[in-house]
Amino acid sequence: MENKVYRIHMGAAQCAVDLGDGSERGEYVDQDYILTRLGRPHRAINLMYCYYPLDKEWPQRISEACKDKQVSFAWDYPYDDYFTYKGGINGDLSDEPFKYMREIRRHGQDVILTLTIDPNVPDEHLVAIAKDVSTFGRIQMRINHECTGNWFSFNKRATYQQIADFYVRFHKIIKEYAPNVSTILCAGSIEGPDFKHIEKEEEFTEAVRTTDVWSIDKYMSLHWGWPYDIAERGGKSHNRLAVKEVYDMAKRSHKRFTELCDGTVKPMVLSELNSDGDVTGAYEQAEMLKLFCDMLKADNDRWLTGFTLYQFRDRGRLGLEIEDPNNKNVGIEQPIMKTYKEIINDEFFLPEIKQGEKAELPVKLRWGGSEDAEGLAIKIKFEKDPVFCEVTFEENLNLMLEINGRWFYKSPNVKTIDLMSAFYNNRLSGETELTLKILAPPASGENDPADGDDWRTNSYTTINKLPDIRIRYEATELSKDR
Repeated sequence: MENKVYRIHMGAAQCAVDLGDGSERGEYVDQDYILTRLGRPHRAINLMYCYYPLDKEWPQRISEACKDKQVSFAWDYPYDDYFTYKGGINGDLSDEPFKYMREIRRHGQDVILTLTIDPNVPDEHLVAIAKDVSTFGRIQMRINHECTGNWFSFNKRATYQQIADFYVRFHKIIKEYAPNVSTILCAGSIEGPDFKHIEKEEEFTEAVRTTDVWSIDKYMSLHWGWPYDIAERGGKSHNRLAVKEVYDMAKRSHKRFTELCDGTVKPMVLSELNSDGDVTGAYEQAEMLKLFCDMLKADNDRWLTGFTLYQFRDRGRLGLEIEDPNNKNVGIEQPIMKTYKEIINDEFFLPEIKQGEKAELPVKLRWGGSEDAEGLAIKIKFEKDPVFCEVTFEENLNLMLEINGRWFYKSPNVKTIDLMSAFYNNRLSGETELTLKILAPPASGENDPADGDDWRTNSYTTINKLPDIRIRYEATELSKDR
C-alpha cells in the first residue's frame, strides 16, 4: 500500500527550550553527540564569545594569554575568558564561532550568539559583526549580557549609561546591516517583592524599549567562586534561593519590562537557568529544575517565551554532563540529564507541528527556522514492533527526521539512516500508524541570496523523490535455538 504524504508546518512551542553549549566553564560539544544523547533538537543553541580587539592580548583567549597571572575570581582577567570571536574587521569566517553556527543550523536549530564586546570599539567593528551574521537566518544576538552587574570587563570600561547607549547603537546597526537578527537585552531584574523597578532602570529604559527580546539570567543556586574555592556551608561565594522566589522574580521583571514599553509585550526569555550541583548536590539540582518547569506549565499567563539551560557539559556542576577531568571529550552524565529529557519531551515544551494538505512531488520545503518551517509527513503503517527500520534517500539532501518521538539528522553525504533507536525505549504493542516527519534546514548552515527576496529569513530545498523505507518484523535469519 502506498504511503500517504502531507505537508506539515512546525511552529513555536508553548515555551521553547534552548541549550548552552560551551563557555568559560566548558568546551563546545558537537551537535551529533547532543542529538544522540537527548533525542531531539532544541529551538536554539547558545554560544558564548567575546570581542576585545583593541587589547594587546587579542585575539588570544585571555586565560591562555595570561596563564601566569594570579587570579582568584573567574572575571579577574583583562577581558572575559570566553572563546574569542574570530570575525569582525578582517575576520576569518571559517573559524569560531561560524563553523559551530553552521553546524547548529544544519541540525535544525537556530543560533543564539552571546557576545561580550568592548563598548569602546568604533562603529566599523559593529558593522563588520552585523555583516558576519547576516547569512545565518533568524539568529539572535545577546549583547553584553548581565549588563547591570559589575564582573564583566565591559562594565569596568564604561558607565551603565554608556553600556545602555552602546546596546541601542549596536541594535540599530544590526537592523540596518542584518535585519534577520533579533537582539536580546539581558539586563537587571526586580529582585524582591517590595521593589518596583528593575536594576539600573533609569539607564536601561531606552534599551528595554529598543530591544527585540527581554531577558534575565537567574540561577536557583550558584557557586560563583568556582573554580577558585569549594562551596561549603557558611561560605560567601555561593547562594541558594527558593524556586518560587526565582520564578516570581522573573515574572515580576517581565511585568515591569512591559510597563516600561507602555503595555507593549515582547518575547521574554531566561537566557541562563539552572541550579548548581556544587550547592545542592546532583539530586536536588534535578528536582529544582523540574519544579520550576512545573510552575511554568501551571501558570496560565504564558509570560515566558523560552529558557536556556546552562549548559550541556560543564567542568563544574552546572551541566547535564560533567567534563571528565582526564579527557575533556568525555562527559559524565548527571541525574539532571534524565529529568531534562523528560522536560523537553513534554508537549508543553515541544514545537507545534500541524498537518496540512496532501503533497505531490516534487515539493519545495521552506526552512525559516526552528519555529517556522514547512516540511513533509509520510504516514507509515506498522504491523507490530519492528526489528529493522531504516530510510534511504537517493538525493543528497540535508534533513532532520522524526518518528515515534525521536529525531535524526541526515547530512547530504549520507544515504541511509537507521531509525531503530526510535523504538528501543518506546516499543510498539501492536499495529500502529506512525508519521515520519521530514524537514530541510540549509545544507551549508547559511542562507543563500539565490533563494529569493526573503533569503535572509528563509531557505528552500526541493525533494523530488521520497525515501525507500525498509521495515522488517523478524530477524534476517531465524533462530535455530527455538
